[in-house]
Amino acid sequence: MARKCAFTGKKTTFGRSVSRRGKAKYLGGVGRKTTGIAKRTFKANVQNVRAVIEGKIVRVRASAKAIRMGLIVKPPRRERPEKAAN
Repeated sequence: MARKCAFTGKKTTFGRSVSRRGKAKYLGGVGRKTTGIAKRTFKANVQNVRAVIEGKIVRVRASAKAIRMGLIVKPPRRERPEKAAN
């Protein structure tokens, strides 16, 4: 299953990490030099949650932002049966 939010469509994106050295010119240096560029991934913060969709309780993958925004309707908490007292 892909790391993708069912509500917002957030998914893994790709980018680069740029490594630099040196001191900036405005601070009195000779300028910043790029020493390396590495590929990297930005992974979405996707959680497995139980949600009510069309009246049924299903497990879906939702981003943390979708949960905070209130896009997910969570099912009511189930009552735990009390232990029998002896």
